[in-house]
Amino acid sequence: MRLLSILSAILVVCALYLVLLQRPALLTFAYGEGIDQALAVARGEAEPSEAVQVALGTVDETPEDADTSDEAEAAPTVAPDAETRAVRVVARQSTAQMVDSAVRLRGQTEAARRVTLLSETASTVMSAPLPRGSLIEAGQLLCELDPGTRETALAEARARLAEAEAAKPTAAATLAEAEARLEEAQINLTASEKLSEGGFASTTTLAARRAAVRAAEAGVAAAEAGLTSTDAGLQSAQAAVAAAEKEIERLQIHAPFAGILEDDTAELGAFLSVGGHCATVIALDPIRLTGYLPETEVERVEIGAPAGARLTASGREVMGQVTFLSRSADATTRTFKVEISVPNPELAIREGQTAAIAIEAEGVLAHFLPQSALTLNDEGTLGVRLVGAEGLTEFAPVAVLRDQVEGIWLTGLPEEADVIVIGQEYVIAGVPVIASFESPAEATQ
Repeated sequence: MRLLSILSAILVVCALYLVLLQRPALLTFAYGEGIDQALAVARGEAEPSEAVQVALGTVDETPEDADTSDEAEAAPTVAPDAETRAVRVVARQSTAQMVDSAVRLRGQTEAARRVTLLSETASTVMSAPLPRGSLIEAGQLLCELDPGTRETALAEARARLAEAEAAKPTAAATLAEAEARLEEAQINLTASEKLSEGGFASTTTLAARRAAVRAAEAGVAAAEAGLTSTDAGLQSAQAAVAAAEKEIERLQIHAPFAGILEDDTAELGAFLSVGGHCATVIALDPIRLTGYLPETEVERVEIGAPAGARLTASGREVMGQVTFLSRSADATTRTFKVEISVPNPELAIREGQTAAIAIEAEGVLAHFLPQSALTLNDEGTLGVRLVGAEGLTEFAPVAVLRDQVEGIWLTGLPEEADVIVIGQEYVIAGVPVIASFESPAEATQ
């Protein structure tokens, strides 16, 4: 390979030498004067032939009998018309069509509900584990813990409750007795006061009656306090019973809703502390599709709008409706989260699958053109070039509605437009063009 490169370089150098430095000899040889004559011309020992001189431009090839007098009329010069200055392009006569302008985005499937069940008390697991992937019903027992001394604590709390309940009637009777004594003391005091006014009762008797009333009032106050204390003891006993019963309820962890076990439940004999993991349950019927809308599309989506999706891996198509649209944009991407609820009775759709989502929106008029028709003007605006009035080029800014393999849907053009599809990069606005229009068959290819 290196030898070939060297030979090629030598040949190129020889060719350049002949063309640049030995051009007369080369032309002499080319016009058939022979190698000897060519070498003589190259050495300056001979003159090249007339044909070579003509080729070199040293001899005028005008015939001797040609009319070179000043009286010969010069050939008329024809000024080029507008058609000779126009640029030939290929255009397409495009008509706007009503397009279903569904909002399209990519998203993924998510479980509609997910919960991680944790232990609320500390104890040892005494139930056999359930394997991951098991279908479970709402309220099904997932983890059962050893009660230990909790049942004894509950019995003690119930006994204290019974004692408090029994003490309440006694306290109430004591209060009633104290109130009766107070009433009797007040009656005796009233009678003594009337007798004292008539001079039939001594001052000592009146004072004794008043002291009896005060003692009776103190007895009533003590009885009321005893009844209040009894009520407090009763409520405390009731709270202790409720706490003991709740502690026993925490020994059994049930599924809050029907779904699928995402992982195995806690192993038999494992010790769970407060916050220990029992199981994770997910609900996939209905399943949720989530995606993120740009600011330019969020106003076109409404809650309850029909939506469809195609799962990327399997190609399966599903239908649902929009159930949530975020009111707050993501701080990083400036996009808005949208959620779509899709029925999944057979649980065929799994969580985490990628999906192409289309949300129904109001249709718009758009033109279907090849992607190569797009161009930029001097300001960097995206658009297409049109064949305008009098065959002059016009620039029209456009917005991309949807792109496909065969072409692209554009908005922003008039209902009827002659779009330049070949040659648009060689003209600017105001340049005259001669347009050749595509046939309908070519336009659809």
